[in-house]
Amino acid sequence: VPERLTLGNTDYAFEMAISNIRYGEGVTKEIGMDLQNLGARRVCLMTDKNLSKLPPVNAVLNSLAKYGINFQMYDNVRVEPTDQSFLDAIQFARKGEFDAYVAVGGGSVIDTCKAANLYAASPSSEFLDYVNAPIGKGKPVTVPLKPLIAVPTTSGTGSETTGVAIFDFKELKVKTGIASRAIKPTLGIVDPLHTLSMPERIVANSGFDVLCHALESYTALPYNKRSPCPSNPIERPAYQGSNPISDVWALHALRIVAKYLKRAIRNPEDLEARANMHLASAFAGIGFGNAGVHLCHGMSYPISGLVKTYKAKDYNVDHSLVPHGLSVVLTSPAVFAFTAQMHPERHLEAAEILGADIRTARIKDAGLILADTLRKFLFDLNVDDGLAAIGYSKADIPALVKGTLPQERVTKLSPRPQTEEDLSALFEASMKLY
Repeated sequence: VPERLTLGNTDYAFEMAISNIRYGEGVTKEIGMDLQNLGARRVCLMTDKNLSKLPPVNAVLNSLAKYGINFQMYDNVRVEPTDQSFLDAIQFARKGEFDAYVAVGGGSVIDTCKAANLYAASPSSEFLDYVNAPIGKGKPVTVPLKPLIAVPTTSGTGSETTGVAIFDFKELKVKTGIASRAIKPTLGIVDPLHTLSMPERIVANSGFDVLCHALESYTALPYNKRSPCPSNPIERPAYQGSNPISDVWALHALRIVAKYLKRAIRNPEDLEARANMHLASAFAGIGFGNAGVHLCHGMSYPISGLVKTYKAKDYNVDHSLVPHGLSVVLTSPAVFAFTAQMHPERHLEAAEILGADIRTARIKDAGLILADTLRKFLFDLNVDDGLAAIGYSKADIPALVKGTLPQERVTKLSPRPQTEEDLSALFEASMKLY
């Protein structure tokens, strides 16, 4: 650590941590061999009730059977997990004494499996020990975890590449999570064939998550302006601010979203578009998994957590649900109009990638141009008209702001600091989009 004190105790370094990634059509059939190579004797296979009947899980089961892998299946993962659903999975993992994990599903499944692996490896830990501060204690992870192979079936969270696990903390009606490089999967199996079983709205909402991952990590506070500078590298957060390596992944993911997302949504048979979105999800994951996200995500957690009666189309669940990608994208026009004054050239570059003609644009209009570009993009894809369309009104704004305040892990990465009044204005501006 440098002897000189950095300006205002800001960090002076960033670190790139990603899972190994294997990509290819049909690559799931190798998973049994991977587990053999790891010497795994008791494997935990995690998925959810819907997926347990679909081709991706079937492909994994066939490979486990072919290579004689001894496993137990846990298919009770909740879509948009809660602290209780995490605890149920943790209890299963602790009882099973597994020496490897396989997660087959979207972010909900992969995140649940990360948490199960962590707490099974640390049996004396309380649940809140590793949960992000200020809700939990945010302790560094120092215990060795078992190998985890993640098989993503959606093109959204990029959870196969990151050390982050998100859940709804029911008592506070807010989403939070665990963030540590130690919990990232050992291997992500990115098999584009799995994307063909995704219904239209799941493709759309997971794609919006990729879009916001890319936009937020590219516009986040630069790593060398984030404070405090850690006294020990184990304390350097997983989300460190925008940096030259994450920028490359974020921009590349954004270009793929611009080219392929609409095609992937509109034609379930378009393997080229769906395969590219599957890769974009991993690319954006590598970017935001190290740079972090900011206000769209920070504000999305109470939007999901305080859901009343909204049930998203194409999601076969028995509870009210605002899908994560939808909760993130609905505030994006307001957020980027707000943050653009800090890095206008980056906001303008993003707008151009998404199709805006910026030849005569003024730099001071960057935020409005990106916001309008996003609105047009969402309108073309039949996205609900703002927070009002999913059941919120102005009366809910104080509760939404209150739910955003504990999300400091991400809100502090916004390039522009925000007050409670700013957050209220952003929620109000997001009530209606078009």
